[in-house]
Amino acid sequence: MIQTYINPPRKDWSEIVRRPQFDNEGLFGTAGIILQDVLNRGDKAVREYAEKFDNVQLSELLVSEDEKAESAKFVSKELKMAIYTAKANIEKFHAAQKHNIQKIKTADGVVCWQKQVAIEKVGLYVPAGTAPLFSTVLMLALPAKIAGCREVILCSPAGKDGKIHPAVIFAATVAGVDKIFKTGGAQAIGAMAYGTESIPKVYKIFGPGNQYVTAAKQIVSMKDVAIDMPAGPSEVEVIADETAIPAFVAADLLSQAEHGADSQAILVATSLPIADAVKKEIEIQLSVLPRKEIASKALLNSRIIVLPSSDIVDFTNLYAPEHLIIETQNYNETAEKIINAGSIFLGNFTPESAGDYASGTNHTLPTNGHARAYSGVNLDSFMKKITFQEISKRGISQLGQTICVMAANENLTAHENAVKLRMKNR
Repeated sequence: MIQTYINPPRKDWSEIVRRPQFDNEGLFGTAGIILQDVLNRGDKAVREYAEKFDNVQLSELLVSEDEKAESAKFVSKELKMAIYTAKANIEKFHAAQKHNIQKIKTADGVVCWQKQVAIEKVGLYVPAGTAPLFSTVLMLALPAKIAGCREVILCSPAGKDGKIHPAVIFAATVAGVDKIFKTGGAQAIGAMAYGTESIPKVYKIFGPGNQYVTAAKQIVSMKDVAIDMPAGPSEVEVIADETAIPAFVAADLLSQAEHGADSQAILVATSLPIADAVKKEIEIQLSVLPRKEIASKALLNSRIIVLPSSDIVDFTNLYAPEHLIIETQNYNETAEKIINAGSIFLGNFTPESAGDYASGTNHTLPTNGHARAYSGVNLDSFMKKITFQEISKRGISQLGQTICVMAANENLTAHENAVKLRMKNR
């Protein structure tokens, strides 16, 4: 069961909340072999790995239009409406992230500006595993389409019946994905990074996955294609004081724990009575969870920590959680001091589940402490910025001497000459 620490000294914080560790050397070795095979043999290798790892024989990797239409029949009306509602909120939030960049006069005769350009080709990875993550389809495909990406493809593993889960296909169709392919694992990452006979090469890959997918993304990002961010097992931190509702807090912790055995849930409580109350609720709720076995294993990686309020912000910024839920009386005041977190959920009635599905924010977030340097997926993730500058004759005469002095002091004479020639011609 989950361990409890009472007022641990600061020197022990990092060790107490260390994330689950894996044999990265073995992971990268295996993922590297798969990637090289996909590079060399294309579709044939992808199909063979589907048979080896997913126990499915695939004649075609591309999901046909008939399969899309058939899949929609297996999605309930209730789920369709939920997907449409979530779609509307996600679109609204991400569309609001567009902004125009003005031309800036940096000096007399010197004008600079930026232009936002969508990444032309993006690949989305949606894992299957123990749950069909159709919500991830919306979180990735919708901002890609809003940004204006010309080609959006999606890879997701097929089940033993040779089909992708109907809800994943429906969500992809609703979100405007151009092509859907039946492949998962490191081989899917390789297919999108290198291109195969069926699957086009993309310029950036997005999406969560297992350890092998994560390793494969990191390998291809070194020289072949960009990726959204480093990723790892999902995690949450909940901050709770005497105004928190223990049942809510326990539910928030367990909702993260049920993601996978390698997930981590951290409770930071302001007093021992709060911690004890939440622990009791965890036991009650865990006993009836269908994914009890998975959540129980995740709780072994999880912690309850009692700290004074004055230490909680520092602890949180050190941990840099993927998800942070603040269930305290002065949650806005605390939130303003947080600088390292993927996404923050405020108050007793804002569960992390809302961000996972339908509030509008993106649920593809930095894990494993990467929130110290990375943002979650947003509209900018699907765009790049090109800078422009235009200098008049007057501008080069005004700025030229500054450039020449700097170039000369870096011993770059050709740089200096490129300016001097223009100054003479003014």
